[in-house]
Amino acid sequence: MCGIGLIVTGVEFSCGISASRSKETPCLEDLLAALRRRGPDSFGVRTVRLGTGKIEQLERDLQISSEFWEAGNCGDDWSSSQHQTGSKIQDERVDEQDGKIYVPQEAFATLEFVGTTLQLRGSHRVCQPLRDSDGNILVYNGEVFGGLEVLPSQNDTEVLLERLGRCDSSFGVCQALSQVRGPWAVIYFQASTRTIWFGRDVFGRRSLLVHWPSVDDPRFLLSSVAPCDNEKLFYDPFTFWKELPCGIHSLQLSNGEVLTCKGEIRTHRWEDPLLDKLMLWDRAHSSPSSFSSSAAVELALTALKESVERRLVNSRMNVKQSRPEDVETPVAILFSGGIDSMILAALTDQCLDPAYTIDLLNVSFDGPSAPDRISAIAGIDELRRISPSRKWRLVQVDEDIGTNESTMFSLICPSETYMDLNIGTALWSAARGEGAVEDHNKVRISYKSAAKVVLVGAGADEQCGGYLRYRTKFKLGGWEALAAEMRLDMQRLWKRNLGRDDRCIGDHGKEARFPFLDENVIQTFLDIPLEEVVDLRQDLGIGDKKILRQVARSLGLSQSASLAKRAIQFGSGIAKKSNRRDFGSNRAANKASAGSVKLANLE
Repeated sequence: MCGIGLIVTGVEFSCGISASRSKETPCLEDLLAALRRRGPDSFGVRTVRLGTGKIEQLERDLQISSEFWEAGNCGDDWSSSQHQTGSKIQDERVDEQDGKIYVPQEAFATLEFVGTTLQLRGSHRVCQPLRDSDGNILVYNGEVFGGLEVLPSQNDTEVLLERLGRCDSSFGVCQALSQVRGPWAVIYFQASTRTIWFGRDVFGRRSLLVHWPSVDDPRFLLSSVAPCDNEKLFYDPFTFWKELPCGIHSLQLSNGEVLTCKGEIRTHRWEDPLLDKLMLWDRAHSSPSSFSSSAAVELALTALKESVERRLVNSRMNVKQSRPEDVETPVAILFSGGIDSMILAALTDQCLDPAYTIDLLNVSFDGPSAPDRISAIAGIDELRRISPSRKWRLVQVDEDIGTNESTMFSLICPSETYMDLNIGTALWSAARGEGAVEDHNKVRISYKSAAKVVLVGAGADEQCGGYLRYRTKFKLGGWEALAAEMRLDMQRLWKRNLGRDDRCIGDHGKEARFPFLDENVIQTFLDIPLEEVVDLRQDLGIGDKKILRQVARSLGLSQSASLAKRAIQFGSGIAKKSNRRDFGSNRAANKASAGSVKLANLE
């Protein structure tokens, strides 16, 4: 998991915008400050300057590892260290043809690539941005779980750069990115064609925000996170930044003989029919059929187990781990005790070496009274019954509302509703994993989870009919209406949920992984008739998420298999607390439709 960013200046876009930017909008230092928490192992900057008919890359690039920070060479104000250790970076560049260093006179466009890294794969340290011998540059935030061969000793970002470097056409780049199975966001500079490629996977499981050039700021910017927790910035981040739509996009930079660089942005098609099917969420059967229920459960269980296993292999612990318990805990699960997190916990137990402890992260804004805290305690008891030899650790995270709101505004941006703030805060607090655990005598002990991989149940409700409003759609329009509503939710998951969730969890230098959103899992659910996935003719707690309830029972989770859906903002108690603070009562909040209220409209 990484933080990636790009600033493009000096380019005139097809809309004709080429004016000077306002000084109050984000600069390189702001981007790096916002991204550093996502990549605690290393960070780097690479700069490319475009001249008439040629490309020059800087003589030296800023790349600093975590060991360098610890030595005291780079404090919070990284820019001062940059200027001390690499002052020539600001003024000199190297001609790729003759290798001579000179002060640029005719450069007119600048590309600044930023990468911060949490390294979970490979046997040697990798510092982004990566550059190959041809001058191609890659910053990558994602995981390759399939499609490209990555050996246990290899780093997937290096493998992807090598694969992209062999591409000599637009089709080749699109084909290479379409092969990747797993979550990703990418920025890639193809030097030979002066093209910047950027995009997100088919479901947008990794955050990438974009600032499209405007009159107020004609630059083109990309960033995993919006910089806005800075007193020197006086811009509106919620209008400045947008979620980049899923897919593959390119910015072609002209190679003219005049001191003007023109840019053309295009969107490209996927070069894999499966991704088109997943994007369209094209279900084979939406009406009742004679498909066997037992066969459906077996298919779903197999796909989910393989998905969890893929997300546990080829991940190494952070090399700086020092406490004995850190080495024992490679993975954590965002844990409410509900059916989704219980299935993930049971499957993780089956796939993970029994020597490891599994951390179950549970957040409450209402102490022991929060519904999710009650179900989490019951859930860990059930897990201990089905797997008594496993060491399970329930991390009870107790939080107060309003303590980190400036940070949360930056992380949820450009999402801007009251509900986004509540959900984002709950996810951020849980993922931090700092709370208390109980010893064998039921004594609470302070504890902070060191797991760098966090499994999350996102996508289960949208695919398996978990939301209460689906019952209304089914009642009014039958199977076709239900399928259409579920398809709509899946197609807007990137904009409403996943970018926000990735930013909030990644802020702690931890990587969110979504087993229910594995490409093969989604394909499997689409191949099963809808009535075997969800049957809203049956009662609540039975027909909703029908197939997951059957999977849970097959795993021995009979108690949690009947639990009803409960959203994290309600289960954690944050909605109740914040409603009382900001609206006076839950009833007043419901009357005001608090969830959809924009933060700017709160008094």
